Amino acid sequence: MASSSQTPLENFHDFLPLMANKLGCDGLIGELCNGFNLLVDGEKGVITFDSLKRNSALLGLQDLTDDDLRCMLKEGDFNGDGTLNQMEFCVLMFRLSPELMEASRFVLEEALEYELKDCYY
Repeated sequence: MASSSQTPLENFHDFLPLMANKLGCDGLIGELCNGFNLLVDGEKGVITFDSLKRNSALLGLQDLTDDDLRCMLKEGDFNGDGTLNQMEFCVLMFRLSPELMEASRFVLEEALEYELKDCYY
């Protein structure tokens, strides 16, 4: 059992690799899109601070502070508009999964080696 002094992020279990193995690429992307749709502001079509705060309990994140939620938005907000569009959300989910990031790095390295092999011979 986790101590009461731990934040929800410290208790985070990375289930994304398990989902990726079970669902495959298309299934995982579909589930990420479903997660985005749970958090999105229906009028704006993006995840805003208010929509994240309002809907975070659906993902078990009800114990996150406002600062935690703002940090999540800031971490994934590549275009600087203060919100997350669907692509930013999906990229953030991958970035928060160390195991998937390592697997992605390995695949990228293999692809680069394959593409560049003729350059060195």
